[in-house]
Amino acid sequence: MENSLAFKGVNGGALSGMRVYDASQGIAGPHATMLLALNGADVIKVEPGSGDWCRTLGKAVGQETTSFLAFNRGKRSLACDLKSAAGMAISRKLMSTCDIVVESFRPGVAAKLGIGYEQVREHNPTVIYTSVSGFGQSGPLAMRPAVDGVIQAYSGMMEMNRFGPGQPHRIGMVAVDVVTGLYAYQATVAAVIRRLRFGEGAYLDVNMAQSAAAFQATKVMEYWESGGSPEPLYAPAGVFATSDGSVYVSGMRAEHFGALCGVLGRPDLAADPRWQTQGARARHADAIHAELRKEFVKRSTAEWLQMLHPAGVLAETVCSYGEWLKQEHSLHTRAFSWAGSQEFGQLPVPRVPGIMPVEDDPASCSSAPLIGEHSRAILEELGFDAAWVDAQVATGSVKACVR
Repeated sequence: MENSLAFKGVNGGALSGMRVYDASQGIAGPHATMLLALNGADVIKVEPGSGDWCRTLGKAVGQETTSFLAFNRGKRSLACDLKSAAGMAISRKLMSTCDIVVESFRPGVAAKLGIGYEQVREHNPTVIYTSVSGFGQSGPLAMRPAVDGVIQAYSGMMEMNRFGPGQPHRIGMVAVDVVTGLYAYQATVAAVIRRLRFGEGAYLDVNMAQSAAAFQATKVMEYWESGGSPEPLYAPAGVFATSDGSVYVSGMRAEHFGALCGVLGRPDLAADPRWQTQGARARHADAIHAELRKEFVKRSTAEWLQMLHPAGVLAETVCSYGEWLKQEHSLHTRAFSWAGSQEFGQLPVPRVPGIMPVEDDPASCSSAPLIGEHSRAILEELGFDAAWVDAQVATGSVKACVR
């Protein structure tokens, strides 16, 4: 059994009683609002009748994709046309009841829809308003559309991820989107705390370009300090092919390097006068790695780990996601839960650190909503007459469905 202290006093309800108007689409904004939902907030996802475009990102089955499921759990969906008279009336009433508004339109679009910060603040003076965008609300690139790959290119991330003299490389997941959602979430929660302490609302400009820069702060500083040619942090460090797979090894400290060389049967490498300091080993990384590669291919990954771990060397097998799901440690620490999807069936969902596993918390958020699944219930809560709602559904201004 895992340590019970891992979740002691945590029930995901820190934001219970708070309502969020989520007008974001894609991944960055929805990730932030999902984290608010996982911590107890009532997140109302306001999406068009066609749905958040993330519902079509990747393999789509019905209204769902794994991307949509991953970043929209625990929300309620209100589907309406924000450009219609009915949609604007709904927005005005909803925004006056919300503690937090999150939007991801291009600059100026929210204001045209009647849900810009100044418009919301007229009805809700202490609102916390978070704008999530590609390049921010001002500047030469503010109106330029952006996706994760565009920002990876713009921010230097692809260049940093270049392998030797090869082509700049894109990280094979939406890393900037995900980290932008994390930054947006932490800034929003900090603003919630500020409002609790001082009674003040806030406007937050959280954009992908700035988030990517913040995420890479040390790399930007290394680049500047080195004149554009930073050395590796230390060596040896990297992935080495074995006879049946790959192993990652980190030998930052002198004792780690010495132990590694001892396990490999190469004490001569540790004694080489060319690299007796950490800085010297970093400068000679290519030469050291070349020698290590010759040795690692002689045994299997399991054999190497059986020798490296007892010697105190930092090393691990390079796992696929399937292998990670089967790892004894992943199972012991309940690193993921199985959540049900109407379209995909059971899917493994990695647990967000600090949040109780789905199966332990009855109030947890294990599923994502269908388009307009909660439209009628939300509009009823806002005080709209059932006949009026029926009329808006009939005209297409509101979409309502039942799971």
